[in-house]
Amino acid sequence: MDFRPSPAQQILISTARAFLRQHCPPELGQRLAIDERGFDEPLWRRMAELGWAGLLIPPELGGSGGSLLDVVLLTEEMGRAGLPGPFVTSAVVATSLVLAAGNPAQQKRLLPALAGGERIASLALVEESGSFDVDAVALECAVPGRLRGRKLFVKDAHVADDLVVAVRVGADPTLLLVPTDRPGIARLPLDTISGEKLFEVTFDGADVHLDDLLGPVGGAPDLLAPALRAGALARTAEMVGGAQRVLELAVEHAKTRVQGGRPIGGYQAIQHSCADLVRDVDASRALLYAAAWKMAEGQPAELDAALAKAYAGRACLAVARRGHQIFGAISYCEEHPLHLVHKRIQAASLEFGDAQLHLDTVARAIGLQSSSVGQSRR
Repeated sequence: MDFRPSPAQQILISTARAFLRQHCPPELGQRLAIDERGFDEPLWRRMAELGWAGLLIPPELGGSGGSLLDVVLLTEEMGRAGLPGPFVTSAVVATSLVLAAGNPAQQKRLLPALAGGERIASLALVEESGSFDVDAVALECAVPGRLRGRKLFVKDAHVADDLVVAVRVGADPTLLLVPTDRPGIARLPLDTISGEKLFEVTFDGADVHLDDLLGPVGGAPDLLAPALRAGALARTAEMVGGAQRVLELAVEHAKTRVQGGRPIGGYQAIQHSCADLVRDVDASRALLYAAAWKMAEGQPAELDAALAKAYAGRACLAVARRGHQIFGAISYCEEHPLHLVHKRIQAASLEFGDAQLHLDTVARAIGLQSSSVGQSRR
């Protein structure tokens, strides 16, 4: 397999890097992290003009007709630049679900608007358990009927125009597509350390109609699995991009920071630390690209995606922590970019399943039961 980007993908990477260097400097990410809204709408519109918001949407519906591998290459650059915003939840996860399960009316109404940056969608899945497992969904709703309850950790719900909500219709996990301006829906901000905007979404008797169904009743498990896998790989790409940025910062610091009469990069301990950064970044990227290529080619990729997310979650965090050791105290200051990259890697490692959840997937794939793995650890 040749994982070198195609000429079109190389253009995508270089265009993204140049655009983000100009329009998303570190100062913007730091400002948006502490801003209550944390969303730059003009920047989002410019990204849509480049075709990024509709990368997975077919051209006949206003999109760019790209692949998941294209998405991964793009989100890696976003992670490197520290770009905040709803790209993964809207342009990857929600878009994938509407493409897979939306009826013609839903697709015609929503997909061109998503591709054009005119609408944003988010996924409301997680509840009190904190799990991304569809079996953990307990929120019940009759269709038609009224929805009462809440969802937690809904990313960028404050700027979302539509929500894909996982509920149970009877005992069957089912997806609903509801507009956020419907009476009875409220969005309450949650505190985070990463600067990402997470919300509790409450439903107080919100009307649910038959045409709000996204896919068949009971179809949520089959629909969510590939969409969450795509989201996990996109977040993995953000982690890899962030870790690459840490590597670049650390190497530059090692070349220019003088201690004891010479750059600290001349000391073997620092050289070994930088070598460890390269190992972790390159290994994470290799697993990521392999999984994304398989998914883009329509091959089974559950195991590959789980390996990539589990490994990168830990390896990229190790990169951030070792970067702090190379820099020393300055990297913990808010004026320095490393602290925010570290926090975003931490947040990305938890979204769409933490390392333990994905390692359980790996354990099952090689013939082990996740429960027995847990017992051996206890």
